[in-house]
Amino acid sequence: MQKLLNDFSVPAVFAGFITFLVGISVSAVLVIQAAQILGASAEQISSWFCALGLGIGLSGLILSWKFKYPVATSWSTAGLALIIATGSGYSLHEAIGAFLFCGVLTAVLGFLGIFEKVLTYIPQSLTSAMLAGVLLKFGIALFTSLQEAWAFILSLLAAYVLAKRFSPRYSIVLTVLIGVALCPIFLQFQMPSVQWSIAQPVWMQPELSWSAILGLALPLFVINMASQYLPGLAMIKSYGFNPNVRHLIGWTGTAQAIFAPFGCFSVNIASISAAISLDDQSHPDASKRYIAGISCGLFYILMGIFAATLTSLLMAFPAVFITALAGIALLGTIGHNIALAFQQVAEREAALLTFLFSASGVQFFGIGSAFWGLIFGCVVLAVLKFKQQKLNNLSS
Repeated sequence: MQKLLNDFSVPAVFAGFITFLVGISVSAVLVIQAAQILGASAEQISSWFCALGLGIGLSGLILSWKFKYPVATSWSTAGLALIIATGSGYSLHEAIGAFLFCGVLTAVLGFLGIFEKVLTYIPQSLTSAMLAGVLLKFGIALFTSLQEAWAFILSLLAAYVLAKRFSPRYSIVLTVLIGVALCPIFLQFQMPSVQWSIAQPVWMQPELSWSAILGLALPLFVINMASQYLPGLAMIKSYGFNPNVRHLIGWTGTAQAIFAPFGCFSVNIASISAAISLDDQSHPDASKRYIAGISCGLFYILMGIFAATLTSLLMAFPAVFITALAGIALLGTIGHNIALAFQQVAEREAALLTFLFSASGVQFFGIGSAFWGLIFGCVVLAVLKFKQQKLNNLSS
């Protein structure tokens, strides 16, 4: 405790707060969308935020304190997109069972140290193509909203582009704040009054089904590993820290499994937002930057405690506002994954088919297109590689 007090730094605490703010700024509205698609009530949606806040906050705070480097944790925005895209085919209890299964699988593979080996069998081009396909509809929805509220959408896009030009690190946060200010001008909206209340966790009985495990839990696991853990761990390494991979993955997976019955769909290592806590702006002394990770975790815990207030505030905003901000928030992720998907010429055909299959939204046997798209892409890639190897053998 004495060391914690000695290392305390206001800039580090503020860096943790900004990390938290970036993590929830827009994707918080996606939590509501995902829960509603699964048929959750207002009380259950509040429980989702409570479970996410406590699971993410406690894991990030404890891991940062234990290992003395900032471990920023978050939920998976891409995972939310997957739930929204495929969740209509499952009941709330089946989805909760899938979240629990995903958490247990993450914890087991994390503690055993074999998750990296599992992912080596799935090319990054195909996982990126799958993710880009799932997210594509959100980018398209942003522009189809022009027919409903063209002035608001164009103003919001202008704000985003300007924020991206002059303050790229905080572009999403600035876009959210500007979007809130624009709502009363262009939309029928009045800022709701805030009533502080403590969240009440709601137990949602997990129900395990093969369709939900194959169509939701496994794609969610792959997406979390590919879009959160791998870049998140790489981010920690890039700042000179040596991440304890087994413990970071194992304990975040455990936190997800514990809080899943209350609505916690993911607890991951943060990727892009983690740079705010890791950067020297949080503290010039790298050994004291862990304060930012602790601070970020603490703000998530406060969010979980007052989840009912956050839920009522977010649900008061118009649907077009949520759709627009969701699309803008995911633009970077869509573009990044499309670039990765088609980077390798030899894998481009398989990546294209994976992308289109995943974007189609079709379901077979109750299993969503993300799973089938990835499987189809892997088969196509294996066939193409086999054919190429056979040609190479004949020519030699």
